[in-house]
Order: sequence, then C-alpha cells, then structure tokens
Amino acid sequence: MIDTLLEYNRGFVERHEYERYATSKYPDKKIAIVTCMDTRLVELLPAALGIKNGDVKMIKNAGGTITNPFDSTVRSLLVAVYELGVNEIMIIGHTGCGVQGMDASEMLDLMRQRGVSEEHITLMKHCGIDLLSWLHGFEDTEEAVVETVDLVKNHPLMPADVTVRGYIMHSETGALTPL
Repeated sequence: MIDTLLEYNRGFVERHEYERYATSKYPDKKIAIVTCMDTRLVELLPAALGIKNGDVKMIKNAGGTITNPFDSTVRSLLVAVYELGVNEIMIIGHTGCGVQGMDASEMLDLMRQRGVSEEHITLMKHCGIDLLSWLHGFEDTEEAVVETVDLVKNHPLMPADVTVRGYIMHSETGALTPL
C-alpha cells in the first residue's frame, strides 16, 4: 500500500498539485489544535471548523489528550506558542474514541502475539516505564479533555495569556460541544 501512495505522490508533484497548498510555517489563525488521530476526523474536523491548509497547527495523538506534562505534545504546543505565534489552543476529543476504555493488559497481550518478547516488555519495566499506566486509555472522554485543558493552562512553561479551551466533537456530524 505504501508503494501505491508513493506512486500517487510522484504524479502529484509532476502535476504541480502542491501549488494550491502553499503557505508559511506560521498559522494564519494563530491557533493550535490538539486532537485524536482517529481516521474519521482527518477531513471532518477541518471541514467542520472551516479551516484550510496554513490556518492552524494540528497536533494529533491517540486520544487527543496529554497524559504527561513533558511529552512531545506539550513540547509541540510550546514550540507553536513561542516560535510560531500561537495564542489560542483547542483540545478536541470526540465521541466513540478508541482510546476510551482501552485496556493496557490487552494491548500487551497483542504485542506478545505480534512477537514482542517478554524480555523486551520486562526491560521497559526495568527502565522505569509503567506500561500498564502508559498504555491505559481513559474511562471518560470529557473528563480526559478537561484534565488536558487543565494541564496545558497550568503548565509552568505556558504563558498565562494563551487561551486554552476544550471540546468534544461528534464523530459523525462534526458538531462541537464546549466543555
């Protein structure tokens, strides 16, 4: 499948289709959005918000939440604020999120089934990584978004003048509910 994508890419470049996406690295709307990597949101979220290429910084991860104040999502937000002019942040969870109710023990079993050795799993534990906590999902999407908003707003490196708000997006209609 990757080869199919690469073939399409060659044609895309040859036809100069990239020209309509030209923009700078600075977000025109000065907004960063943290959201889930869910495939239903790839086109729905920008369409539902009326955003186009160049408007916002979009940061996606599993669940669209932040569980550690020093993870790569927080780092990306700090870069967006201090280097790229972002002054508003939206945390957008969504209905029917696969991370809601995700079971870390089940994921570890799937890893074992796919060939990850018990030795490697044990090594992670000896390195101080609590895999059951790290791989655990959340029980309530709204609560997870509210906790993420609180973490970002109160992060010691986040300036107080940055607006941070949380929302839940309906995965079918794109309707946003503020939290």
